[in-house]
Amino acid sequence: MNKITIFLASSNELQFEREQFEIQIYRKCKAWIDRGIFLHLEIWEDLSARMSATRSQDEYNRKIAESDIFVLLAYNKVGMYTAEEFEQAFGRFQETRKPFIFTYFKDTQATSDASLQAFKERLISLDHFYTQYIGFDDLWRQFNLELDRLELAGFKLNVHRTASGNSRSIIQGDKSVYIENAKDVRLTIK
Repeated sequence: MNKITIFLASSNELQFEREQFEIQIYRKCKAWIDRGIFLHLEIWEDLSARMSATRSQDEYNRKIAESDIFVLLAYNKVGMYTAEEFEQAFGRFQETRKPFIFTYFKDTQATSDASLQAFKERLISLDHFYTQYIGFDDLWRQFNLELDRLELAGFKLNVHRTASGNSRSIIQGDKSVYIENAKDVRLTIK
């Protein structure tokens, strides 16, 4: 059985999406169980509230480091812990090329917190193409497509050498893409 751990990061303002995401992940898990794939969702609501020897967020960060996929949802703000979770996932990704990272922003006409714009600017500085969604059905349609792409690739990255010196490397999917300066390496999902 191939266990794929997904860490879902978001603030409490997206509680509905978080609950629906959990339902859909386990439906997908049931559909894939005969393929030998078990999807395990880590959400902060399921983690222990007991006192930590360091701090509670360190326990969450440990789960992120162990995950295969990291999904960040944002709406009107990106709280300090959600931003820290992203940085933890991104740092781990730079070291190991895991977890696969996906960022989704709920489309809003409402005034958003400055943290949301600052976080989007951070993603832009990383050449990361984040994705917007209108409602949960749109979010799930987009993420479900990414899961299917990852499953086709066996949840692995293929490494290809290139002749160029400072190539720009596409590392993930069509909509959720990380681009980095790389020397003689191109990482793609096939």
